[in-house]
Amino acid sequence: MSRSLAEPAPPSTLTVEDRPRRRTGPIPFIGLLLPVALALGWEAAVAAGIVNGRLMPPPSRIADTLWFLASTGELWLHVAATAWRVAVGFAAGALAGILAGAVTGSFPGARRLVDPTIQGLRAIPSIAWVPLFILWFGIYETSKVTLIATGVFFPVYLGVASAVLSVDRKIVEVGRAFRLSRLALVRRVLLPAVLPQTVTALRTGLGLGWMFVVAAEFMGASEGLGYLLVDGQQLGKADQIVAAILVFALLGKISDWLLAAALSPLLSWQDRHGEAEG
Repeated sequence: MSRSLAEPAPPSTLTVEDRPRRRTGPIPFIGLLLPVALALGWEAAVAAGIVNGRLMPPPSRIADTLWFLASTGELWLHVAATAWRVAVGFAAGALAGILAGAVTGSFPGARRLVDPTIQGLRAIPSIAWVPLFILWFGIYETSKVTLIATGVFFPVYLGVASAVLSVDRKIVEVGRAFRLSRLALVRRVLLPAVLPQTVTALRTGLGLGWMFVVAAEFMGASEGLGYLLVDGQQLGKADQIVAAILVFALLGKISDWLLAAALSPLLSWQDRHGEAEG
């Protein structure tokens, strides 16, 4: 009997052309349209006298401030100090979060013993750690890096532990049915299952690292973008404050892009809907 025309073709008959294709073109810059439009609108409003640019300076004045700080070398000194603190704090916090999340996610006894305490500590505001870390480690780099590592640790821990706990039992049983060794089961089944959530947790932790560095640099820092913020507030330099905020945003975006690009080969096996042309 001939197949009905209304009956769908089996999956094996789909050709390569029928499958979603990944984007291969250049990254679009459409995301810049909104901030550029807002900046131009604010510049025009200040120039027309509609708004006062004293407390919220126009982009031209912010650009002049950035150019001055860059030309004197002061900006690069502050950027280097802040980036170093975030890099070291992120590395320490991410490593600790991955190890702790893997242990508590894999062993029920460790989860019942350790996870309630970590969840309680996670609810403590970042600024509450500042006086304690100053008391323990002083006002120098150790206390700043420790505060950043603390901020990174919690989202990475939560993401890794949740990823391990959410592994589908059925795919583990399939791996055992194929008589995979323990190492092969981890490499071919468990790691691919937990990597997507782990990557997301690392990116979240990196974002919190940039947030915690501001609180860290309030602890008696003499250099860093957080110091620029405090100095601008004390001297009433609104343009310097906004300039430091913009540099924070730029560095955070660049570091997130670099981290995502570095980790993307680990997820190359995924056929994600968001990458299909549409």
